[in-house]
Formats: sequence, C-alpha cells, structure tokens
Amino acid sequence: MSSRLRHRLRPHGRSPRDRSRTPHARSLRSRLPLLVGVTLVVVCAVTALTVFLVQRAYLLGDLDQRVTNTAERVQGGTRGTAEAGPDADKDLAFLDQRGQAVGTIGGTLDVDGYVSAARVVPQDGDPRSLNAAQRAALDGIEADGSLHTRTVPGLGTYRVTALGGSGHAVLTGLPMDGVRDMIRDLVVVEAAVAVVGLAAAGCVCAVVIRRQLRPLGRVAAAAAEVSRSALDRAEATGPTPASGPTPVPGPTPVSGLVRVSERDTDPGSEAGQVAAALNRMIDHVESSLAERQRGEEEIRRSEERTRRLLADASHELRTPLAAIAGYAELMNRGPGMIEPTLAWRRVSAESARMTGLVEDLLLLARLDEGRLPHSAEADLAALVADAVWDARATGDDHDWQLGLLLDTPALVTGDEARLHQVVANLLANARMHTPVGTTVVTSVEATDERRVIRVRDNGPGIPPALLPRVFERFTRADASRSRPDARSGGSGLGLAIAAAITQAHGGRIGVESEPGRTEFTIELPAIGMPRLLPVDTVSAPSTPTPTSPPPTSPHPTPAPTRAPDIASSSMS
Repeated sequence: MSSRLRHRLRPHGRSPRDRSRTPHARSLRSRLPLLVGVTLVVVCAVTALTVFLVQRAYLLGDLDQRVTNTAERVQGGTRGTAEAGPDADKDLAFLDQRGQAVGTIGGTLDVDGYVSAARVVPQDGDPRSLNAAQRAALDGIEADGSLHTRTVPGLGTYRVTALGGSGHAVLTGLPMDGVRDMIRDLVVVEAAVAVVGLAAAGCVCAVVIRRQLRPLGRVAAAAAEVSRSALDRAEATGPTPASGPTPVPGPTPVSGLVRVSERDTDPGSEAGQVAAALNRMIDHVESSLAERQRGEEEIRRSEERTRRLLADASHELRTPLAAIAGYAELMNRGPGMIEPTLAWRRVSAESARMTGLVEDLLLLARLDEGRLPHSAEADLAALVADAVWDARATGDDHDWQLGLLLDTPALVTGDEARLHQVVANLLANARMHTPVGTTVVTSVEATDERRVIRVRDNGPGIPPALLPRVFERFTRADASRSRPDARSGGSGLGLAIAAAITQAHGGRIGVESEPGRTEFTIELPAIGMPRLLPVDTVSAPSTPTPTSPPPTSPHPTPAPTRAPDIASSSMS
C-alpha cells in the first residue's frame, strides 16, 4: 500500500525544474514549428510517393504497350511459316528495318518454349545475334501475350512478351533502362525539391509563428507581472483627496496593475481575445482591491468611531455619576458637611444632564436606523421664528436677527419637533461658542424645489483643524472633559444630532467658517420633491438660490445679507 502511494505521488513531487525538462513543458514556439515541420514532411513524402507510383505505372504501361505492339508487328511478318527451322533467322528480318528502337530484341520460340533464334538492335551497326547465355535468359516464356521482366546478361533488364498463332511463336523485348533512369531522375528531383521546399517552409513557419506568438508573450509577461504583485497584502490606490482625515496605517498601497497594450487586444485574433480577457480580469481585480480597501477603511473608521463614542460616552456619563456619588457621600457624613437642599439640587442637575446625554444617544441610534417618530406637514418659517425667539429669551447678551426670504410657503414634510431641535441646536451652538454681543442672523428661503435655513454669526469662527469633523459625534472645540458650567461647552452631540435629523428628512447640512463669519446651511426638499444628494460639505459650494425681497415680518428685524450656499462637513 505504501509503495503504491509513493509511486502515485512521485510524479507530483518533482521539482518545477524537473517538470520543465519534460516534453510536455516545451513552449509553443518550439512545438508549433516541430508539428508543422512533421506535417509538411509527411505531406511531401505522401505526395512524392504518389507521384513516383503514378509515373512508374504510366511509364511501365507505355513500355508494355510498345512491347506488345512490336510483338504484334513481328508476328504479322512471320505469319504463314509452319515451324522454325535452320532458316528461322529470316523471320527476324524486321529488325533490319529502319525505325527500330535501339536495344530491341526479337526472337522465335520452338514448340518447347526455348528461344531458337534471337537478335538485338545495337546502338550502331546491324542487328547481331544473341549468344547461348543470353538466349537462355529468355527461355520459358509462354506465347500468351503476357509481359515478363528478364535480365539479359550484357544487355540489361528487358520487358518481354511472346505471341503465338498460325505461324511461329515470336518473342520481342524492349530495354527498361530508359524507364528506370527516368524514374530515378524523378525521385532525385522530387527529393531535392522536397528538401528545399521543406527548409523554406520551415523557416517561413518559424518566423511567422514567432511573430504571431509575440502578442501572446506580452500577455504572459503582463500576467507574470501581475502575479508578482503583493495582492494579498496590498490594495489598489485611488485618487488622493485634497483634504480629509489622516490615513490610518495599513497595507502598502499598489499603483495601477500592468495591463496589455491596446495593440495586442485585437478581438479578431485569439491572442487579442486572451489579452482583452486579461485586461478585464485585471480591471475586476483592481475594482475588488479598491472595494476591499474602502470596506476595510470604513470598518477601521467605524471601529474608531465606536471606540471614541464609547470612550466619550463613558467619560460624559462618569462626570455626572461622580458628582452624584460625591454629593451622596457628603450627605451621608452628616448635615454639617453640606446643605441638603443644595446637595439635592446638584444631584438633580447632574441627573438631568445624564438623562439628556442618554436621550441624545438614543435619538442618534433611532436616526441611524432611519426611524422618525412623526411625519407631517411643517412650516419652517413659523418653526424658525419660534426657535429664534427661544434663543433670544435664553441668551439676551447676543443680537438675534430673523429674515424670511420666501418665494413660496416654506412647507416641508417631516417631524416638526425634530426640525425645531435642529435649529435650536445650531442657535445654541452659536450662543455657547461666540462671545457676548455677537450677531446671529437666521434666515429662511423657499423656492419651488427646496427650502434653505441659514444660521450666520460674526464670531471667531471654527478652527480649521476642527471644521472637517464638526458634525461627528462628541466633537468639541474644548477637548477637556471637565467644564465648570453649562456655557463652557456641551456634550459634543448637538451638531451630530442636527446632521442626523437633516439627513433623515432627505436634506443636507453644511458649514462654512472663517474668522468673523460662520454660516451653517440646512437644505430640505420641498413637499413632493426627491431627496437631496449628499455633497462634500467642506469643499463643494452649491449655487446660490435667487430670492425676492423679504416680506414683512411680525417681528421687525434687519434683512440679512444673502450668503452663498456652502455645502460642507461640520463640527459640534
């Protein structure tokens, strides 16, 4: 059993170098010329053999016909003689006639089939008689007209026949040396032509095959180059963004994979079809690598966001929990340590703060699932006006202004309470992150296709490093965890909630900021219009919407200056 197993496994255990030496490992450049050469040799051999046999049969047939014709003429000349006698040579007088072929043999046979007399036509001179040995070589031929091949000493090989009848039996023969010389010359000529033709055809086939296989060689070189790329540890590179988060360390990127040139992808040839298929496969490989890179990058970002979210949520919840635990410990030590009313008031404030943080996280989770509690028709003009009046009541140390630039009623479909929360969060963000006396202008614009809310202030602006991630969760200008009061900063969820609510309503939110001017823009689709496509909210401004003069507002406010609609990425 073990010996059979070793015998079966041995061929597969050979090294690549051993396998490359086997006949099966020869390349097409060597196998095709060899195959074509063998085929041409076989074809030439069969052709030459066929020509040889046909020509030989034709020449022998012609010789046999001449022999027979000569025998018939001789028989006609001797007809009337009863038997051969001493004067039988007189019957061979036809050999003295002009026109007889050189080497022609004529003779007479006795009743026993022996040659009684025979003569031959020499090259020059009169016919001469054959000697006894030469006549003996012609004995035994029956006078039935059949053809025989005999070798006559001193004369060569002859084609001989004998005819009988009322007269003497007559024998005639013609030499075969001319036919044999012609067949030999034919064989020599055929061999020479075959050799020269095979050599020329082999050279032409080798050159043509090599030229035709060059595209296939380039295809193989491209495939080999791709196979040497570290595809298991690398990804396809794409355009480098002008701005964005710092890249996360990962696999070494690979530039564009090698492809077969266009001249080698002609669909009219098999090599071109292989090259085109290879290029398509490389395209699929690069797209798969790019997709894998995007997926891995998204997974890394998601994991990073999850870790940061958990860390920030833990810190945010730990602060009020630590405060509650501290006040509880002071109250347990006795009434002399702290007034119970103050302690309970602080515990209630921290509990409310912790409850608000948990509710914000739950709201973000619901919005991530695409769930909106209510969906009805909402008037953005009234909603924004209420939010501005609430902000004015909360922060009277700022200059709050409202502008309504409406071509049509600013009606949308959505959750009115959540949309109010979006505007309130933007106004609260302006109030907390701008100094006293800052002017905050809120405007509402309405066209046939969309509704736009703008919140603009003339404060110090958002730091450039913070601007690309201003709408991410737990993003704050103040990165410290301890804040002495509510005005020193929020939890970092306000703008994230505003962005999530806007996207859940099919809109988009953006920000543009520079020192002395910060403007948040909210775009929502009008009733019956499709969702707005997301854009780069940091670097891709949208086209300003033309508006008409603002209508009279129930609360007199200065008309705001229309600002360009900037789509950007944000901060909290």
